[in-house]
Amino acid sequence: MNVDDIVRDALREQAAEQPPAAAGFADRVLTVRRRRRTRRIVLGAAAAVAVIAVGVTVPLMDSGKDDVRPSGGGGGIVVEKKTKAHPDQSPPREEISAGGTTLAGYFIPETVKKTSGTAVYQRTYHLLNPSTGKYAKAADWSWVAVARGGRTAAVLEQQLPASRIGLLDLTTGKVERWIDVDHGVGGLAFSRDGRKLVATTYSTNPDLLVKVTGSDGWEQPQTSSRTGFYLFDVATGKGAWSGVGLGTESNDPMGHTVLNGRQDFALTDDGRHVWAGNPMGSIGKEFWDLKGAKVSTPADDKYLTWYVDAGKSPDGRLVAGDFAGQKWHTSSFVVDARTGAHTEVRGQQLLAWVGNKQLIAWDIGKNGKNEFHNRLVLVTLGSDKEVPLSGFRGGNDGDAGRWEPLFAQP
Repeated sequence: MNVDDIVRDALREQAAEQPPAAAGFADRVLTVRRRRRTRRIVLGAAAAVAVIAVGVTVPLMDSGKDDVRPSGGGGGIVVEKKTKAHPDQSPPREEISAGGTTLAGYFIPETVKKTSGTAVYQRTYHLLNPSTGKYAKAADWSWVAVARGGRTAAVLEQQLPASRIGLLDLTTGKVERWIDVDHGVGGLAFSRDGRKLVATTYSTNPDLLVKVTGSDGWEQPQTSSRTGFYLFDVATGKGAWSGVGLGTESNDPMGHTVLNGRQDFALTDDGRHVWAGNPMGSIGKEFWDLKGAKVSTPADDKYLTWYVDAGKSPDGRLVAGDFAGQKWHTSSFVVDARTGAHTEVRGQQLLAWVGNKQLIAWDIGKNGKNEFHNRLVLVTLGSDKEVPLSGFRGGNDGDAGRWEPLFAQP
């Protein structure tokens, strides 16, 4: 970062408030993950929050060398990784970040009807341009995964499963390289260090929805077409495919496969295993080696919860857990990765770590009574303070204007 970048950031943060962007249209999709995420909240209790002005700089609790970066690629000026908050914007128009953890983009979901009995869960992405600090619509992609640093994304075209994977430069908006595949890909996930890419393969579109009997709603089919995964080296584009069966724990007594239509693979933080959720399994998740052979749950990963996006802290000592709601009206558990000891932190749903002591979460406002009227906040372990980062999402789950975040670690 040079001096011009510092000045531009400062000016952007002090810009006058602007009216929120017009809400996009989103429809409803029923999945196991959403059913577990969207809990009923008891009315009457209040959630305390700290209100800040647009663009205010907030010092991070987890201080030290991880909170600073050199300017201009050498010594000299050192700039703190400050918080960029825009609590007047939902969806956001300008960069939101905390301690280097950045909202790299978001998508607005929509249910698009295909036939009388089928539909597709479709995402419209808005991605952050690192050079302008603004979010822009990227309508070409059905799936986006952003690598560490927030400058490169892996993308899939609209027709799933896809026959190739693109590596997108988020500054130019251009695909720098395509990786062709023999097995159709439906989902992508980078390793924590950004050097590896896991691509989940499916025989049919994993975003297909079917009509709920006797209603106007849609849900994922209760059969999965997942076939396996590719593991690629990002620098070279080389990789291999491993076939993975659905497994006996995914079957119900009636003989039907019970696994979400979309149940993607990801790498564990140490890069030694591939894992995925199994909502009907005895421990809720499964693990494989890098060649697709089933393995026992690694000791440091036994408390991972597949539908909690934040996962493990950067130092690997803590795991973001499920909704708690005990000490505060809205709160979540944080779990010791070795002992399983639980502590609470503010926030409805934990989305991304900021260092090892803070997280970005969804949460409702003070005296909020609608669990779906929530915003991005920065929360700190051992503190009841919250820092609002975005404006509130309106309505109920599936209503117009709902947006889902996509984060990049520093």
